[in-house]
Amino acid sequence: MAEQRSEMVVLQTFPNRIEAELAEATLNAAEIEAMVSGDDAGGVEPGLWTRGVRLLVWQEDADRAREALGEIKD
Repeated sequence: MAEQRSEMVVLQTFPNRIEAELAEATLNAAEIEAMVSGDDAGGVEPGLWTRGVRLLVWQEDADRAREALGEIKD
């Protein structure tokens, strides 16, 4: 039986898809499931997004994800 998860929350918003995907890769390497979400037609029309590109994680992983990304910035 699959583990039931809470809802996904916005961990951070990035100015572009590249930065969001780099953060997503960092989280995946730390075994934290993450997903990039941005309304830019899959990167084909980057001008479509107006609120940035969002990085989503499961609510219960948010603290650990912030810590993993914080280690990169330090």
